[in-house]
This record gives sequence, structure tokens and C-alpha cells, in this order.
Amino acid sequence: FAESYIRNWIEDALLFDKAEDNVRDSERVKELVENYRKALVMHAYQEELVKQRLSEEITSAEIEKYYEENKSLFALEKPLVKGLFIKVPLQSSGLADVRRWYKRNTDEAIENLEKYSLRHAVTYDYFYDRWRPLEEIGAMMPQKEWESAKNGLRKASDVELKDTAFHYFLHVEEFQGKGEQRPLDFAQEEIKEILINLKRVDFINRVKEDLYQQASEKNKINYLYLDTDE
Repeated sequence: FAESYIRNWIEDALLFDKAEDNVRDSERVKELVENYRKALVMHAYQEELVKQRLSEEITSAEIEKYYEENKSLFALEKPLVKGLFIKVPLQSSGLADVRRWYKRNTDEAIENLEKYSLRHAVTYDYFYDRWRPLEEIGAMMPQKEWESAKNGLRKASDVELKDTAFHYFLHVEEFQGKGEQRPLDFAQEEIKEILINLKRVDFINRVKEDLYQQASEKNKINYLYLDTDE
């Protein structure tokens, strides 16, 4: 692989040297390269402006309005869940407490689970505060048992599975099924990108106009008129 890479690099370098000596319109090539460099620099600058300034102009009200007016765009292809998952070795102590705690969305139960997980859990995942694709959680489960269990999942569902090595506990606090509308807090970043792209052209034109006006006020723009009568 290394020999092939080095050989290709050498061949490209030799071909470039030969081409430089034999291309007739080298000035045209330089012009194209310079124009391409300018386009790249302007594009990078525009993207940074859009990221910094236009992103800040998109309000929560605009996002929510677009979400409500375009509900058909946000149908879920796969289920989403909020909740909690914990995986512990089969012979762990305190399993009766785990069975009681993982089903409760209370500060006391969560605190107890977090303390327990530090000593006993192989995996502990708290996601009451964000939506997760159900398939991500399912990937951590024993697959044969999970295929049967996942079909019955709904809001406020509990699943306990086990295999030859571990216990798996899943509490689903919130559930959005396939075909339902994506939750706003899950879709808002996508909507923000959509709105940014819709406003991008007007924003860049506004930036260009501002730059032109500033340059005009500072007398940085001079027009030279050719005498066509000569």
C-alpha cells in the first residue's frame, strides 16, 4: 500500500511538472485557479456569517410556526422514546430495589439508581430529557427477547429482560410511534436548518448590499469611465 501511494505521488508530481512546461495558456490556468480560490474564500466567509448571524435570527416562534404549518413533513419513520435504561450482571445484589426504582420518574428513585449504577451497572443511560430512537436502545438488548417485547411498548411502559449474563431494565416515559408527528424538540434543529436555507439568499444579498453601502460612504469605490468617442 505504501509503495503504491508513493508511486502515485511521484507520478502525479512528474505529470504536473511536465504539464506546467507544456501548457500553452498558463495565464488562463492561473486566472481560473485564482477565481476558484476567491470563490472558496467567499463561500467559507458566507457560511461562517450564516452560521453566526443568520442562525441567531431564527426565533423559537418561527420554528414552531413552520412546524405547525408543515406537519406532514415530520412524520416519524421509526419510534422515539424518552426514559431510562440500566443493564446489570445477572448475580448483582439489590435487584428488587432496581425493579422498584427504574419504573419511577422521581428524584429519589433516579438518585438511588445513579448511586447503584456506579457500583453495579454495566450500562446506565438516563434520557428522560431527550428523545432517543427506539432502535438504539433495542441494540443494547438481547435480540430474541427484544423482538417480542418492543411491540408492546407505549407511554409509561416497563420492560425487564435477561439472558445468560445480564438483566436489562427499560422504562419508557414517553413514546412516539412510527407515522406519528416528530416531537418539536426533536425536530427543531432540522427546522432551523430549513429556515436558514430559505433565508440564505436574502441574507447574503443583504450582506453584500451593506458592504457596498459602507464602501461607498468611505469613498472606497471609484468608477472609471472610458471616453467612447475616442
